[in-house]
Amino acid sequence: MPVQHLTVGIVAIKRKLNNPWVDFEWLPEAVLQGLPAVAPGTLIGAEASVERWYLGPVELSFHSGETAHYHDNLASGRPAVWVALREGETGAWHIAGATVDPYEGEAFVDVITDKVEALPMPHEIVVELQAFVDAHHVEQPFHKRKRDRADP
Repeated sequence: MPVQHLTVGIVAIKRKLNNPWVDFEWLPEAVLQGLPAVAPGTLIGAEASVERWYLGPVELSFHSGETAHYHDNLASGRPAVWVALREGETGAWHIAGATVDPYEGEAFVDVITDKVEALPMPHEIVVELQAFVDAHHVEQPFHKRKRDRADP
């Protein structure tokens, strides 16, 4: 079963909130093709009450058994990478996971404390994923099962 790995960088925003219980909100903002020349956890920009942070690298894995899911993502008209952020014990936020499988991305929201966003997929990743789907996709015909007749 062929598997391909692709390492990407994740950028998140930290936004100041006007809330008596929560000071800041963290959200995934962008997926970077390749890795920038800055260390993970680096502040890369700020404007007003919003800071942009490079959180670090994450590995996207393409599995040949999931090509139908990847095809659905590519055919959606807005290919996405689902990124989940999680707060650590020290209060720092980190990358909990990233995927190009829309059904796995949907499962990310089951952890209610994670911040999950479907981010636009960079063109270079679209090209890599499309090549992987073209090379490994095998169309599975749909077989409707018939019910067994009841035995009177």
